[in-house]
Amino acid sequence: MIISAPIIAVGLLAGNTFASDVGRTTSLPIPRFVSVKSKPANVRVGPGVSYPLKWTFVRRGLPVEIIAEFGNWRRIRDWGGEEGWIVGSLLSGNRTALVAPWSGANPVAIRSDAAENASTVAIVQSKVLVRVVGCDGKWCKVKAKGRRGYIRQTRLWGAYPGEVF
Repeated sequence: MIISAPIIAVGLLAGNTFASDVGRTTSLPIPRFVSVKSKPANVRVGPGVSYPLKWTFVRRGLPVEIIAEFGNWRRIRDWGGEEGWIVGSLLSGNRTALVAPWSGANPVAIRSDAAENASTVAIVQSKVLVRVVGCDGKWCKVKAKGRRGYIRQTRLWGAYPGEVF
């Protein structure tokens, strides 16, 4: 029998209280964002090598959301909502994000500062992978292809709305 972990408050972020389960193996918040560390990285139907493959990541650094833990396995969700199980050692705590993967061809500005009126450093297309340095609840500082700047947090898949880190 599986008993769910207790719910705890993980902090006040941008004026909202976010509650989260705690992973039974890692004691880290569930859900949480991480990135794919290795390639290829197999995702399975269940938590074990005896379960069939569901898909394989062939690109390192993609963001995924951990939604459950079972031993050394992590149940993940990708930006499209697909779920599966992956060995935890294939994941990294490094934060990355996809720029507005839901918006099709709408480009997003990387700004020189965390403000709408700040100068544009670069324009990036939907689904561009960026490294997330940190977020203040509204803006995230990112690195992408040699450029650094700020993107509205709501335009990234890889950081929760209002999350501060």
